[in-house]
Amino acid sequence: MSRVEAAVPAGAVDVPRRPGPLWAFGLLRSELVTTFRRWRTLALLGVLAAVPVLVGIAVRIETGDGSPDGRGGGGPAFISQITNNGLFLVFTALAATLPFFLPMAIGVVAGDAIAGEASAGTLRYLLVAPAGRTRLLLTKYATTIAFCLVATLVVAASAMLVGALLFPLGDLTTISGTRITFAEGLGRAALIALVVAASLTGVAALGLFVSTLTGSGIAAMATTVGLLITVQILDQIPQLHAIQPYLFSHYWLSFADLLREPVYWDDLVRNLGLQGLYAAVFGTAAWARFTTKDIST
Repeated sequence: MSRVEAAVPAGAVDVPRRPGPLWAFGLLRSELVTTFRRWRTLALLGVLAAVPVLVGIAVRIETGDGSPDGRGGGGPAFISQITNNGLFLVFTALAATLPFFLPMAIGVVAGDAIAGEASAGTLRYLLVAPAGRTRLLLTKYATTIAFCLVATLVVAASAMLVGALLFPLGDLTTISGTRITFAEGLGRAALIALVVAASLTGVAALGLFVSTLTGSGIAAMATTVGLLITVQILDQIPQLHAIQPYLFSHYWLSFADLLREPVYWDDLVRNLGLQGLYAAVFGTAAWARFTTKDIST
């Protein structure tokens, strides 16, 4: 069954000219199922799930001689605390994957959203369904946002499982030096995962915009990942400090402020506001491009 057929409610004889909410929900459900059944998507999630496993095993081996410090002179934030509390592996894994692995996976999915359909020859039929260009674009973006959330939760869940198996669990010490209960620590870990997922919405909108510019899924994915790497490099050059606060990756690691007591909200709010700005600007650009694009194949 194609996605066009799956989007039509059971029992419908003719596709209506103006699809209602049920039709739109069917299209979204079909798009989600199609996206998460792809081998490429499963492979990306598998790589993301493997990162916490590798970090946890490496720290376990490094501290196997009883050394209390797993940092070894460097590494992601929180790594020195993992041996004391496995919950810190969640924070370490998110800090390790956020600069590249997570946004790269989002860039691949977002970049392929429209361009992949065009290169496969299915975009024209999706528009005839009739999904409508705006409705289809919103569905693609919603699917990408869902992948942002799922990818982040996969990293967090894998890290939580590995941390529980390899290290002790219990009350944890915040960055400020205060102690909070394990239950509160879990709550903050869940909140951090949501913040990390929200931090990727700007990349998702950028990738969707790039996807509307070309009919090649591979070109769109490569361009999105290339832009991601370029922005990361620009964010590390001291001479560009004036523009760095406007780069979508600049406040990504501000989620660490959720482990302070009290929580520092300034950079967190800046990060979420910046992601909203990128989503609005590139989402509007994607809509303007897609609704005026000539689609003949």
